[in-house]
Amino acid sequence: MKKSAIILLHIGYWLLYFFLITTFILVMPTGFRHRGIMAIGQVLLLSPMTINLILPGLFGFYFFYTFLFSKFLQLKKFPGLIFFGLTAPFIFSFLCMLLSSFLFVNDAKMTSNDKLGLLFFSGTLTCIHGTIALIIRGFITWYTDIKVKEELNKKNYETELALVKSQINPHFLFNAINNIDVLILKDGQKASAFLNKLSDIMRFMLYETKTEKIPLQKELSYIENYIELQRIRTSNTGYINYSVSGDPSGLRIAPMLFIPFIENAFKYADSNKISNAVKINFTITDEQLDFTCENSYSEIFTNQTHSGLGNELIRKRLLLMYPGKHTLEITNKNRTYKANLQLYFHAD
Repeated sequence: MKKSAIILLHIGYWLLYFFLITTFILVMPTGFRHRGIMAIGQVLLLSPMTINLILPGLFGFYFFYTFLFSKFLQLKKFPGLIFFGLTAPFIFSFLCMLLSSFLFVNDAKMTSNDKLGLLFFSGTLTCIHGTIALIIRGFITWYTDIKVKEELNKKNYETELALVKSQINPHFLFNAINNIDVLILKDGQKASAFLNKLSDIMRFMLYETKTEKIPLQKELSYIENYIELQRIRTSNTGYINYSVSGDPSGLRIAPMLFIPFIENAFKYADSNKISNAVKINFTITDEQLDFTCENSYSEIFTNQTHSGLGNELIRKRLLLMYPGKHTLEITNKNRTYKANLQLYFHAD
């Protein structure tokens, strides 16, 4: 959903809230109406009513809208959501009461029963605002997800072509076949092993990427085969620094998440005579996977973009497959390009 539409939605909510208060006051009995109209005017000024009834609602609404939704509701952490959802509104209300008693002397003279009643009313009203905030944020998130899916569907053919281009890079295949052909004359057994790796890569791309999620071990095997075929381009054993720590058994991920970054690392990496020109690391636990891919590059590629499928498309795919369950950070400085992707399994 566009930011302008979200802003209008928020403005509309508060205008509707003020309209309901005004309507309620205007239908009150005549004896209370004059005091009610004065109260409406107080809302627009700095007054005890503003501090005790309006401010807690504002704080509660946006506390629920931002913090509670993203940290608890979206991750389905319901105990924390209930705890903070019930305590925070009354804390906000209590702090606003303290502020009001400090600013307004008459307000400080309220009896204990009056203060308790005001605290209960203000806290309850804040809880209602917070609940509505969760509903609005949920609607915006749901609507945004639908629009992302529609946009991805519209670009389906474009995406598939981009995936094919990334997965079966003609340049990579040409080099791999050519290198294997040269290797046949030098070491037929080694050439046969690399040919099998190329066959495994083709089989993976044709058959294993059709499902929504695949075993992480298969994805890693594909990446390892890809890296081995890149190694035969150079005699420098330190050109590539690749490591996997942790046990991938039992974990499943969306296919082809990492290869765009890895492919671009080799595409733009500095001379293969340099050690650690490409660094690829996977750190796996039961709850998350940390993937880091970085490469140094020479000045000739300084103005080039490391896009692959396009960072925007990769981010949209992650948003669709892992909403609220991933972080992606891409940096490009000191002639080093680095992508760090974290996937959170505990949020499933």
